[in-house]
Amino acid sequence: MNSVPVTPSELLLLALAVIFIVPWVIWKALRIPRTVPLVVVQIVTGILLGPGITGVLAPEWHGALFTDQTVGSLGTLGMWGVVLFVFTAGLELDLGGAWQRRREASITAALALGMPFLIGIGAALMLLTLGGNGWIGAKGTVVQFTAGMGMACAVTALPILVLLLEQMQLLNTKLGQRVLAYASLDDVALWGLLSLVLLDWERLARQAGFLIVFPIAALLMRRLLARTAEADRWPLVMFWLAVVALAADWAGLHFMVGAFLAGLVIDAAMLGKARVEQFRGAILLALMPIFFLSTGLRTGWTMGGWAIIGSAALLLAAAVGGKLLGTAMAGRVLGWAKGEALTVGWLLQTKALIMIVFANVLLDRAIISDAAFTALLLMAVASTVLTMPAVRRVMARNGVGAG
Repeated sequence: MNSVPVTPSELLLLALAVIFIVPWVIWKALRIPRTVPLVVVQIVTGILLGPGITGVLAPEWHGALFTDQTVGSLGTLGMWGVVLFVFTAGLELDLGGAWQRRREASITAALALGMPFLIGIGAALMLLTLGGNGWIGAKGTVVQFTAGMGMACAVTALPILVLLLEQMQLLNTKLGQRVLAYASLDDVALWGLLSLVLLDWERLARQAGFLIVFPIAALLMRRLLARTAEADRWPLVMFWLAVVALAADWAGLHFMVGAFLAGLVIDAAMLGKARVEQFRGAILLALMPIFFLSTGLRTGWTMGGWAIIGSAALLLAAAVGGKLLGTAMAGRVLGWAKGEALTVGWLLQTKALIMIVFANVLLDRAIISDAAFTALLLMAVASTVLTMPAVRRVMARNGVGAG
């Protein structure tokens, strides 16, 4: 008797079941909820389920479950999930808080961004010296590659930083709010740098048009929302998000840049802070695990496993060392208490999702290779895993308060 073929919808639902349950089971079984966020385990699971590991160890099972059609469907769902996530990251930036602490925030943000950026560029040049141009994507230049890797070392994952601060009961403290102000300024600067890296001379007129029209459109949208009942603002904002992401992608700046800008110009208070937090939680629960899996399916080990692991370690040293050096310099200038600079530096070096988003953009634009993407992914995971244990240890040893 012939077996009944599995339909594409059944394969997709089966893949979704694996995506949602496997990381959670691992997270609970290892008893690490207090030290490692679930999102980190989801990212690692995505890598493990990718072609470089499961595809090698169990090729038949991997090929049967992750067909081209299933991978395409997962990619589409993951794309929309990351658009919503990046939009929320822009929405939650506390630029008002940064302005209130503008001297301290600007000095700290500049040093905490500048040092890992420069050291990351040095690490990227070292990779090119040792491994050749295999790290650069098909359409990337040396300048774009080194700048992109420098940004990856400098970025802070603001939404995950919020989760970590909340888990460590630091979110509503003076220290937590200061760290969020520093991270907010850094994120704005880094998305601006990413836009410069993505400049396409063939689409320069489109990009100029987008940058001219966007501020006007943003002002009109803000006025429209102010005159609209709160219950009707979310549908308008979703329309705004889709249109700005589309326009940015059409201009050659990538839809994720558009999604971030769409959120940046909207006040979270207009949508209700509690509802925005619930919205972020729903995205992390229902859509981002799909993005992690589709990201894992893009990992490549073409340079060789040890070469990629060594490169990830080099980039991790540049990212962590750069952040700690930058905040140490800021602490000396601003007269921080003992241990405070180390605490701030460890918090700001959290990479997680936003760096993975950056890496996806660079890979989509063929600025970095699959091997470089995989090294960045490993670095992001290690960076985030280190954060909570390191912060707790530094605060306990130096008696750093939350004030």
